Parts: sequence; C-alpha cells; structure tokens
Amino acid sequence: MTKLAGATLNQTALNWESNYKHIAEAIKTAQENQVDILCLPELCITGYGCEDLFLGNWIYDRALQELEKVRPLCTNILVAVGLPVKFEGKNYNTTCIVKDTEILGFYVKQNLANDGVHYEPRWFTPGTSEKVDTITINNKTYDFGDIVLEFGDIKMGFEICEDAWREVRPACRLYEKGVNLILNPSASHFAFDKTLAREELVVSSSKNFHCTYLYANLLGNEAGRMIYDGEMLIARHGTLIQRNEWLSFQDVQLIYANVDFSNENETYSAPKKYARDKNTEFLKAETLALYDYLRKSRSKGFILSLSGGADSSSIAVLVAEMVRRGIAELGVDKFLSKAGLSSIEARDVRGIVSAIFTCAYQGTVNSSEDTFNSAKELASQLGATFYHWLIDEEVASYTKKIEKAIDRPLTWEQDDITLQNIQARARSPIIWMLANINNALLLTTSNRSEGDVGYATMDGDTSGSISPIAAVDKHFIIGWLNWAEQELGYSALSHVNSLQPSAELRPLENKQTDETDLMPYHIIVEIEKLAIKEHQSPLEVFKALSPKNLEADELLKQHITRFYTLWSRNQWKRERIAPSFHVDDFNVDPRTWCRFPILSGSFKEELEALNNY
Repeated sequence: MTKLAGATLNQTALNWESNYKHIAEAIKTAQENQVDILCLPELCITGYGCEDLFLGNWIYDRALQELEKVRPLCTNILVAVGLPVKFEGKNYNTTCIVKDTEILGFYVKQNLANDGVHYEPRWFTPGTSEKVDTITINNKTYDFGDIVLEFGDIKMGFEICEDAWREVRPACRLYEKGVNLILNPSASHFAFDKTLAREELVVSSSKNFHCTYLYANLLGNEAGRMIYDGEMLIARHGTLIQRNEWLSFQDVQLIYANVDFSNENETYSAPKKYARDKNTEFLKAETLALYDYLRKSRSKGFILSLSGGADSSSIAVLVAEMVRRGIAELGVDKFLSKAGLSSIEARDVRGIVSAIFTCAYQGTVNSSEDTFNSAKELASQLGATFYHWLIDEEVASYTKKIEKAIDRPLTWEQDDITLQNIQARARSPIIWMLANINNALLLTTSNRSEGDVGYATMDGDTSGSISPIAAVDKHFIIGWLNWAEQELGYSALSHVNSLQPSAELRPLENKQTDETDLMPYHIIVEIEKLAIKEHQSPLEVFKALSPKNLEADELLKQHITRFYTLWSRNQWKRERIAPSFHVDDFNVDPRTWCRFPILSGSFKEELEALNNY
C-alpha cells in the first residue's frame, strides 16, 4: 500500500522565507502522516507570478539555492517540488523529484499556457516530448526532460498544469509506457465553474489512461490579480477518491489516499462534496483574495466610499465576510497575526470589522435619502466604522472657478457630463485622506459592465488601490446581493435590493438610472460575451442574439451600436482601472486578458454593415 498526498500552498512571488516555510511544513506534515509520495504545486519555490523576473538569471540561481534547502528535508519520502531552471541558456518550468534527500531528476513542462491571463512563452521554453537531457548542478548530474520513474509496482510520470489541458498531452504517451501514477503540480487560476471542468479532467484522465492521477494546485492571491483555489484531487481508474475543501484561509493543506498499486481491482468511495455554485464561489474567492491582498501588501485595513448602491454594497459585504470566514477557519489570533493586526483588541467579527473597515457616504444635493439609508444601515449591520458628509461645497468651488475662467455659467443642458463628473471626482481627494490616515487600501467600485462601456469617472469612482469586482458584470452583482440578503442574512441589503441602480449625479427630478443611461444590464452581458470574449463583429453579434428575442431587432441594433461605440471610445479608461481580481473566465483588464487599441477606427464600417443589414 502506498500513501499519496497532495499539498496546496499559499505562496507569494519572491517571498523566499515564507515560501520555504510552507514547503517545509507540508513535507513535515506528510512525514508525520507516513506519506510515501507528496506532490507540491507548480513553481512553488519562487511563486508562479514572478512575471518578467523570469527573464533574468539570478532568480534561477536563487531557486536552486532554495531547492538545496528543501532537499535535506525529504527523508523517507518522495517529494515533487516546482521551480524554474535555466539549462543551456534557456528557461524552463520544471518539477524536481527528490527521494530520501536525493534528486532523481527534473520533469520539464511541455505545454506552456498562452491564452487568457497566461503569458508563459514570454518567460519559458517548452520541454520536448520523449527527450531527456542531463543537467549538472553542484557537480552532480541529473536527468532533465520528459522523465519517467519506477519504484516497485509504481511507474510514475508527470504533467504540469497546461500539459493536461491539451488534446495531445504527455499522458497519452505515459499510458503507452504503462505509467500507473501521474502527478500534476499546477498553478491553475480560479474562474467561475472551473472546478467542475477540473474535476472532470482529473477523473477522466485516471479512467482514460488507466492510472491514479494526483492533482495539486496553488492557493490564494499570490501576486495581486490571480486567485488560486488550492484545489487538490486524487482519482483512480475513473473514480474520484479524495478532494479538499478549496479556497481555504490556511497557508498549507494536505490530502491523503492509500493506493494499492498491486491491486487493479481495488474500489474506493467518493469523497465529500462541497458547495460550488457561482454565488458561493464568488464569496469564497473574493474574501480570500481580499485577505491575502491586505496582509501581503502590509496594509492595515480597507476604506470604501459607500454610496448605498449595488457595487459598493457588495464590496462592503465581502469585507465583512472576509473577517467572518477567516476567523471561522483560522481563529481570531491567527487571523489577526497573519495579517499583522495583532494590536487589535476586539475578539469578535463586528469588532474586527470596525477596526479595519471604514466607510463614508459622500452626498450631494443629487443624492437621495434612499441611498443614504441603504449605506448607513448596511454599515451598521456589518459593524463598519461609518462617516457621512456632503461635498456640495467642494463641487461648487470647482464649478465657480471654471465658470470664472471661461466666463459663462455651467448648465445641465450644455455641460451635463462635466457637472456629473465633477461630483464623482470631488469625492476622491477626501476619501484618499482616510486611506492615508489609516494606512489602508482604498477600494474602488467599478464592475466589468462599467468597464465595457466606460460608465465611470476617471479619478472619481475609479480612484482606488484595488478594484475587487472589476472582473464581474453588474447583472451578476445585482443577483448576488439578493442571494447575500437571503443566504447570508444581511437584512440591510433589502434597501439596495429595492433600488434601481443609479449614479445619482443628475438632479433628482431627472430620475437618473444606469440602464436608462446605457441599456439593460442583462443585454450588456449578452453582447460582451460575444463581442469581447468571442471577439465577434457587430453583425455577428446581432445574428447570434436576434433569434433570442431579447429586444426588437431595431432596438437590439441600437444597443449593439452603442456598446461597440462606447467600448472603442473608452479603452484609455480600462488601461487605468485599479488592479482587479480575475474571477470569471474572461475580463476586460488589458494587463491580464483583453488587449485593445487605445486609438482605432471605432468599428465605423462594421457598425454601418450592422445597421444596413
């Protein structure tokens, strides 16, 4: 009987001390549980998100130094540990196999991820199938490449993350060689529903290649934008035999399975299932990402301009849930000490929320009592420190100076956008003051739908350190808030859930709403899936959506025209959105997923073709 284990680690790019500590803890825990084979995640020595530092030389030298610290730990156990290696002047993403303190060789990743958020070919050279070289390290020579190892009844092969997601993959050749155990160390970012596809991949791989398949992923917000869910799966001959609870606040988690490789007919029971609906996924991913960003940036809390609307309300709930979930899993002392907040005296969720989370409602003559009450009651229920003030004086001061300079009054008829934007921008300096005073992160409230069409004020509501919900659409946020009111018990959300989303930047008698300014949010969602995710032309989008009867054809054409016009006009805004968490299978952040020219022809001929169709 062989005891297999996978470990997930919450690593940080270039944090050598912390990364080594987590690796050592995983190895020690595995040894204490009599584990024979332990698989650690991809690039866990350096962290996956080192970006262009992988183009240098020193990082590879340091990674080997860290490997030399890990190697002596591996007594009476085989450990697969991920690190980058430079070989013959080229950079490789590898997994080193250490058994009883001796290095057995390095498997080299053969398929580099180069879509969506990934740019691995920028940094690494792919390994070659069936090719095994030798590499000399500290005067010792090791196999380097497409290696296979044998121990008694076990014949072991490897895939690293993207290797497994290709139609022609290493496992196909490993099956032909009679490999019965495949280890997959991964750095697979979180996205909605990805866990379902990942489980299917692992289980089907174990069936199709008649093997035991062990998958171990990185965990947490490693370097700022990507969230790793820390999912670990062990499957054998088409049956999932072990899994963990993912998106954990723990730095290290292990799962184990005993496998008799001499008995092909051994049967296993399925492990416990966990909730993986989209609302729960969002809650868990965002709260873990916020906690990791807070502690890894060495900040002391969060600041939020709480308008009482859907976006800021969702972020407020997420911060409170970060505290609740973190304490439930770690306990109060560990939750605070990990975040460098041990000086906080409060020992309950509301007290800690009050200490690290400050909200401010910044009203104008155009703000309503409804949104003020929404913000005030939500902050009260969460326990957040809450301030409120008016910014009319600041708006009037800016306005008067411009009126004097141009020698005419500003009017809503002539200067609508100017008068709207100055209100949003006037809120920014004072809320930044709170962030500076508290040494806290200012949370900005842009969502993906606003990013699509530029429905945001630069240096106003987009102003902040981090934009937690910029990768999800407004339609989802509205639905999630209703779910949070019912399932999480935040009754104060009844206020925002009864309101029509509005920027409240025009006079109240205008009854401004987001969807009147733009189009229905569910229409934006349908258009962006095709236009942005699928890269389709305006006419292609119309042909795909028209049969769905979402709107009358002429109105649908108007919506599509408006979307493409606003999209192409506002790339400069998307270039300046604060760093955001990647949580969907696509986003509009040009630094991670969607690149688009700042200056373009704005789809002029393509929109003419649509409207002439």
